[in-house]
Amino acid sequence: QVQLVESGGGLVQAGDSLRLSCTGSGRTFAYTWGWFRQPPGREREFVAAITWAGSITAYTESVKGRFTISRDNAKNTQYLQMNSLKPDDTAVYYCVARIGYDSANYSSPTQYPYWGQGTQVTVSS
Repeated sequence: QVQLVESGGGLVQAGDSLRLSCTGSGRTFAYTWGWFRQPPGREREFVAAITWAGSITAYTESVKGRFTISRDNAKNTQYLQMNSLKPDDTAVYYCVARIGYDSANYSSPTQYPYWGQGTQVTVSS
């Protein structure tokens, strides 16, 4: 069983930066990690994913060039560096994990059996 705990959310102004962290407990070798978010009144949406070795990363179009996903396997932790934040980035951000990587379905929430509790990110204009 894998447990994920996020941290680093908060209230910032447009243009600011935040770094989210997610630490996993349990065996996570060969796991793909990722981030989803749920804006107010909307469904959960894919943000980014990274494979075990970090050789493959994927982003949703709206965050490309602003967000960077990374991981430190020695610390069992992944990160989401968020720069140039916009009010539209306001959401609850969830850390996710799954074994292996599905290149066709990596952006589907149903592909990830492990979820963190979520951390709120609020960007004011």
